[in-house]
Amino acid sequence: MSENNPAAGADEAPAAAESRPAAIRAVPVRRPGRWISAAVLLVFAAMFVNMLLFNKNFGWDLVRKWLFWHTIVHGVWITLQLTFFAMVIGIVGGVLLAVMRLSTNPVSGSAAWAYTWFFRGTPVLVQLLFWNNIAALVGSDIGFGIPFGPQFFHLDTNSTITRFSAAVLALGLNEAAYMSEIVRAGILSVDEGQTEAAASLGMRRAKITRRIVLPQAMRVIIPPTGNETISMLKTSSLASVIGVVELTDASESAIHLYFKAIPFYVVASLWYLFFTTILSIGQFYIERYYARGSSRNLPPTPFQKLMRTNLSFRRRPAFTAAREVPR
Repeated sequence: MSENNPAAGADEAPAAAESRPAAIRAVPVRRPGRWISAAVLLVFAAMFVNMLLFNKNFGWDLVRKWLFWHTIVHGVWITLQLTFFAMVIGIVGGVLLAVMRLSTNPVSGSAAWAYTWFFRGTPVLVQLLFWNNIAALVGSDIGFGIPFGPQFFHLDTNSTITRFSAAVLALGLNEAAYMSEIVRAGILSVDEGQTEAAASLGMRRAKITRRIVLPQAMRVIIPPTGNETISMLKTSSLASVIGVVELTDASESAIHLYFKAIPFYVVASLWYLFFTTILSIGQFYIERYYARGSSRNLPPTPFQKLMRTNLSFRRRPAFTAAREVPR
């Protein structure tokens, strides 16, 4: 009908145009609380930076002078060794204890539970002192042979378990108790149906654990393990009570030598912060590696986050909304 009547078609066109929703620019909701909290945090950050730069008691010239002093560097090396060997013992022991705890064998499960109960229930400082005085318990020599039978050879206790090895044993065995619970939680997080499916294909339990359970459990195990490693880096300072000259003890010795406390505390803090940062970066990339297959998009790296933030400031999207025009 509109083809025969041009006037009618001309009337319908404006009506159709009026019925379309018009795009409007929406103003984001104002949140004054965010601006107030951001301003407060910026003020505190400025105060902190001002204290770092202009407080002469920090002795930054002395910090630069003693940061790589040979005694401090030796203490750093001992701290890294303590952390590494203790975490190796803790991780290996934690995996074994977790498997024993989840075993259907009641003897293995009870032994793992008793180990965890004892080492989590006593302070690590007491364990350090205990291992440092182990000769008072077992004697001056340690015999190896048949249990309750003849001994084939002996080792001197004091030369075998030195102060360093006593610290490693105390820290590592204590860490194994905590790592066992972390590994057990990771294993229990894997669906039992996958284990049953693998067993139905004829896979042995050890292979199921190694190839199916542990790779998936690592997503749960890695974050607390990284936290435990960072904590071990700082807990190693307790070894100074039995005479191990690690970073904290080296700083204390330098304080007694030069009578400058704050600069050496700053030096120790800078070294701890440096290695904590390195461990945190390593933990992030290990988590990112094991996140493959669990999430469609991998978590962005710090560089990718920086680039996205930069692009978001350059290109701010326009907020639009549709508004219905009444007919």
